[in-house]
Amino acid sequence: MIEGWRWYGELDRITLPEIAQTGAASIVTALHEIEYGAVWPREVIARRKAQIREAGFGWTVVESLPIHERIKRGEGDLSGLFASYRQSMANLAAEGIKVICYNFMPLLDWTRTDLTAPVRRGGTCLRFSVHKMAALELYMVERPGAEADYAEDVKVAAKAWFDAASDTERDGLVTAIMAGLPGAYPRYDAVGLKEALAPYRGLDREALRANYKRFLDEVIPAAEELGLSFGVHPDDPPRDLLGLPRIVSTADDIGWILSACDSRANGLTLCTGSLGANPVNDVPAIARRFAEKIPFAHLRNVTRDPDGSFEEAAHLQGDTDMPAVIDALLREEARRRSAGRLDADIVFRPDHGHELLGDAARRAHPGYPLIGRMRGLAELRGVIAGLQFRAPAA
Repeated sequence: MIEGWRWYGELDRITLPEIAQTGAASIVTALHEIEYGAVWPREVIARRKAQIREAGFGWTVVESLPIHERIKRGEGDLSGLFASYRQSMANLAAEGIKVICYNFMPLLDWTRTDLTAPVRRGGTCLRFSVHKMAALELYMVERPGAEADYAEDVKVAAKAWFDAASDTERDGLVTAIMAGLPGAYPRYDAVGLKEALAPYRGLDREALRANYKRFLDEVIPAAEELGLSFGVHPDDPPRDLLGLPRIVSTADDIGWILSACDSRANGLTLCTGSLGANPVNDVPAIARRFAEKIPFAHLRNVTRDPDGSFEEAAHLQGDTDMPAVIDALLREEARRRSAGRLDADIVFRPDHGHELLGDAARRAHPGYPLIGRMRGLAELRGVIAGLQFRAPAA
């Protein structure tokens, strides 16, 4: 497996020389400064690749080549947006990029309600609290129909939090929810978020699936011709939010996506944290079931609460059996090698991480501290080494 590290380019407070000290071999990045829907120019991709190479890294995975919201909504004439997306794909392929990670979450990317929840032995982590999300929907955005989406005890807790929260705490909740949007993407306050939801009115699961199928039909044939592999990132969290459907949340969802466009280029970014936040998901089983379609992996762990809340755990703690997941990926790599494939190695990165020691002072992108992720990478590296050197089965 190839050790990767997510880097936000010039927007990142962590430098490439610092990343080199973690031992990671491959940078996972994107042109976050380019607005959604615009073509990624080849010369800009080439400059970024040269910068990464000069620092001693490879660059084979883009995360992400974002999908314009009009495509997700199926709104208007989309031919220009699809053409631009395919041109960006061609420019990436021309510079030797092999894997494109993307998601199909409407409006929001990964979503948390707390960016600095305390960790028992010190440090902080990302957290998603169901009652705070309910407070946002019920009392700040005032989404029609939100009452039906939450249990009574959650609504009681939401009202108590809202009544006790200061304006600063309420604003902080919205800021946390917006933090998952990378790069050139608008952020909203509560009023703006309410307005941003309006164009999605009436977008149900079936409609979003139809729009997703069209996206796959438009880009996967081109990916095949260009030698690219696509890996869809699961929904984070794997549940409907703000009345918007999430359609990449379970093993059945993944099965539908991979069969909707039957191609080796149509694959899965295995995110153990996103999938692990849904108690119905057996993440090691998902890794084994879809192993041949996994070009890229995010390895992290979460601890779930009974009400559906969860928080980021240390990489080898939490509710997902991480060694079992890694074992599935290593076995898939071995299968690929035995089949003579040149792309046998799976790039992975330590996803998210606790803010530890001096991380907080650096003020890196939420969820992406230096020391916390380095700890996670070291732990994952140890599991991989242990499994690689295990005694052969009798």
